[in-house]
Amino acid sequence: MIEDLKKSLEKHSNIQENTARESLISLAVENKEAILTRNGSLATWTPTHSTGRSPKDTYIVRNQKTELNIDWTSPNNIGMNPQTFALIFEDALKIIQNKKTIYTTDRVIGADSKYALPVKTICDQALSQVFIDNMFRPVPTDIEKSIFAEEQFYLIALPQDKLEKNRYKGLVRDLPNGETSDICVVIDFDKKIGIIIGSSYMGSMKKLMFTVMNYLLPFKGVLPLHCSANEGSNGDSALLLGLSGTGKTTLSADPERALLGDDEHGWSNDGIFNFENGCYAKMIDITPKSEPEIYNAVMHDDDYRNHGSIIENAMIYPNGDIDFFDDRLTQNSRASYPLKFLKNIKESSISGHPNTVLFLTADAYGVLPPVSKLSKEQAMLWFLMGYTSKLAGTETGVTEPQATFSRFFGQPFMPCNPNIYAKMLGDKMEKHNTNVYLINTGWSGGSYGTGSRIKLKYTRAMVDAALKGKLNQVEYTKDHLFHLNVPSSCENVPTEILNPINTWDNKKEYHKTAEKLAKKFSEGFDKAYGKQDILPEIVSQCPGK
Repeated sequence: MIEDLKKSLEKHSNIQENTARESLISLAVENKEAILTRNGSLATWTPTHSTGRSPKDTYIVRNQKTELNIDWTSPNNIGMNPQTFALIFEDALKIIQNKKTIYTTDRVIGADSKYALPVKTICDQALSQVFIDNMFRPVPTDIEKSIFAEEQFYLIALPQDKLEKNRYKGLVRDLPNGETSDICVVIDFDKKIGIIIGSSYMGSMKKLMFTVMNYLLPFKGVLPLHCSANEGSNGDSALLLGLSGTGKTTLSADPERALLGDDEHGWSNDGIFNFENGCYAKMIDITPKSEPEIYNAVMHDDDYRNHGSIIENAMIYPNGDIDFFDDRLTQNSRASYPLKFLKNIKESSISGHPNTVLFLTADAYGVLPPVSKLSKEQAMLWFLMGYTSKLAGTETGVTEPQATFSRFFGQPFMPCNPNIYAKMLGDKMEKHNTNVYLINTGWSGGSYGTGSRIKLKYTRAMVDAALKGKLNQVEYTKDHLFHLNVPSSCENVPTEILNPINTWDNKKEYHKTAEKLAKKFSEGFDKAYGKQDILPEIVSQCPGK
């Protein structure tokens, strides 16, 4: 297939190969793929069906290798037969040939040259390649060192085109109205090809390649993680894992610590490394005060040809004002920008083995301790579960907090069998003497609606104590319901809030709520892993068991 793709590109009359960034930005404006904002960044909007990922239209080709390595019981791992992929590939080549201009770029995923995956991206839009330039990394001069040096991946992105519905009837997703979906995001790990047709959400390109890395790296001894990472002045690194709304971006932006990256990292035998060259940040409700670094990266003034930040799906009024609080199109407005637009970064995006790993959760039930230290088995359990909670009132019919479980804090992008990731975390913790803490950035004194959110200054104090090793010097008590080790004290944090029951006026209601959440853990574990061969010592650490 790759040879067919190469021949197709050779036949095309106008291939723009590795076009300079400034030229891509200018072309995106000239081609009306984006408009200029007052400050010089680019603004674009997608159709309503593409304001986020298309998980139900995202597929993995089932073949001999993937059949064994991928957890097909996970709802996000939707299989596609090789014959259907061959049809999509054939159509993609036809679409490419009919385009006036095709842009290709050569980049890599992975800051550590030893694990950098070469990627050739093939798009019909200059704006897509500006995004790629923001997010993927330049090819290093020593790429020959990479374990993937001879395994280049090809990404074809055709966001404005559609599948022919009649051709794919019964082969891809049926829509509720009985029609066939005309969108696909599909990966063939064996052929080393990813194809996006019909999804204009630029994050589809980023997340497709993240999924590729998450599949390939474990078999090379590298644990891929959906996390942010930073490094202290003494070279001590830390990883922060957490789902949306848990404070990952806020807490990783520490003035005393240099940022390696905000979303995707690998933990190898040498240490940790960022996959990306940039950030793809949520912009909803952002202000210069709430997130000054991100705001400045997107909104600083510069000549547009030097800028290249892309604002996606935010409201812009006719007078040029940008309203990041307007969510009528989507709450998922985003901005893409290079890491170099941030002030406090480590340019290499590489560090040693992490001293500390933080699992962030926003517990809206208000029953989890604000900080807990996890043993190896506890860490593997909470890694498997990836817990946070939705708030009451955020969706129609949601009247109380809703427990949310996303394995490894990134379920849609972690395709391998769960034991693979969990075992790697436990092994690396043990080998490198890494401390893992659960940080609850959610509620205290009651559930959402009764209690209040734990003060950010206290959360920062707990994170600081964990990062500086101060929590290694205190005594711990055992929370037997949630199987957590709770510190008896933490510098700059009121002792009474460390045990959540102390903050509830109604102790009976606390126990009732805690039991309810523990039951949800037990049920969630059984649903996700009941048929998986999870070690008994890990299962025993699940709340409710």
